[in-house]
Order: sequence, then C-alpha cells, then structure tokens
Amino acid sequence: MKCVIVDDEPLAIDVIKSHLSSTEGLELVGTASNAIMAAELLKKNEVDLVFLDIQMPEITGVDFVKSLENPPMIVFTTAYAEYAVEGFELDAVDYLLKPVSKERFDKAVQKAYEYKKLKAGGNTETTELEEDYIFVKANQKLIKISYDEILYVEAFADYVKIFIPDRRIVTLQTMKKMEVKLPADKFCRIHRSFIVGLKHIESYNTSEVEIDNKRLPIGKNYKDRFMEHMKSNKIL
Repeated sequence: MKCVIVDDEPLAIDVIKSHLSSTEGLELVGTASNAIMAAELLKKNEVDLVFLDIQMPEITGVDFVKSLENPPMIVFTTAYAEYAVEGFELDAVDYLLKPVSKERFDKAVQKAYEYKKLKAGGNTETTELEEDYIFVKANQKLIKISYDEILYVEAFADYVKIFIPDRRIVTLQTMKKMEVKLPADKFCRIHRSFIVGLKHIESYNTSEVEIDNKRLPIGKNYKDRFMEHMKSNKIL
C-alpha cells in the first residue's frame, strides 16, 4: 500500500516512518507538515493510506478529511485520546495514540489491509430480513444470521462487523441502515460505532456495556435513549 504521513511534529513523522520502513508491503510516498502540503501529495500520487495527525495548525486533520471528495483510507494519529471520537465519526480505519508503538501500528495496518481486501471483494449490503434472522453478503455469498446469535455490531469505515459467538462477519453496510433493519426489541445502538444485542448484555452502567467480556462505550448522544430502552424493556 502506498502511504503518506501528515503531521506538524517532525518527531512524530520519524516514528511513523520508522515503523513503516520495517513493515513489508508499505511504500512511503511522501510526508507533509500541514493539510495544504498533504493535498498536493494526494493530487500528484495514488495514495491508499494516510497517517494523519488530528491536531494541526490552521486546518485540522478532521477538517482536511472533510474537504476531500474521495479520501483514501485514514488512520488518525493524536496525542489526545478524546479526539479519537472525531476520527471515527469520519469512518477512519483506526486511530493511533501518540507515542505510537510498533505493535499498535501493525494492528492499524492490518485493519487497513482488511478494509482494502473487502472493497476489492465487492461485498454488498444486507439484502433481506425474515422473521428471526437476517441475510448478509460476505465473501461472495449470502450468510444467514439469527438475531439471537448477534452479540454486537461494530462500524468499520463503510462496512460493519457482525460479531456472533464463534466468528465475525464483515459486510458492506452503513450503521444507520443496520440500526433500521435490526428489530428494536432485540437491539439498541449505544454509540456511533456500536449496536448491541440486548440479551447478550452481561453488565452495564451509564458509560459502558459489557458483552462477551468486552467493554463497549456508551456515547453521550446515545446514553439517554439506551437507559430508557433498558427501562422500557424491564432490564433496568
């Protein structure tokens, strides 16, 4: 994959460059210290992946991505964890918290490869609903998934990951459409990136839900609706 690094801190660029140089299959096209330079790089080169700092002077990384008509895959980098939410709202592949470790860098790159492979494979959206199950297309075939099997759904750029007890299924679908398709008495959206299966909730409070030993955050814009949903379903 052809990559670009955009960051106003030279040391941060050097860290990503070092990780990138020791990772097979990645080619560094160029670096930029601001959004204007980055835009020029994207105009002159075919770029698959951008490691983009969120907090930059004049034009932030978030505003830069919003300005792009057809942005490449984005992995946001930031020194502040609270800015990660902004990154995921723009369907970023991942975000890295500075200082970036090689292990965390590798995980982000793996997500990018997975996303690129999915786009090349042409998985399409969920196709139909039945009484107690849903069909989704993945790996060039339709897969039947029972509602009761679904632990939770996670946003993944313009795909979603559907987690069931024994595996994970990835399909081209928006979270908004997925939320509409799943029955409201069985599922609730708790975050921009998560829809949960109510029967699989092991514990919860006002900030997170635990399912299958994984803690999922409750977004502030979804908290009241989630708590009301639990109350109305006599789960509270």
